[in-house]
Amino acid sequence: MVRDEVVIGKPGVLTVATRGSAGPGEVLVQVRGGTEHFIAWSPEPLPRGTSVLVIESRGHRAVDVSSWDDPLAGFPELTDT
Repeated sequence: MVRDEVVIGKPGVLTVATRGSAGPGEVLVQVRGGTEHFIAWSPEPLPRGTSVLVIESRGHRAVDVSSWDDPLAGFPELTDT
């Protein structure tokens, strides 16, 4: 397994709901100057549109995510990086 270290710690949004242990969803992550889709696994089911944080890379474009509220969401000028 080749981990994608760059994606760990990046925020994203679920484009396909996760089903916890029943199966993965999909997340869109801003990384490498653009956006990329990854297969997303989470311990508990999360609905489409949930803001998440990538907490681990499984390699082969698969990541573990956790629900996450962006503390800078109220400050758009600080999130345009």
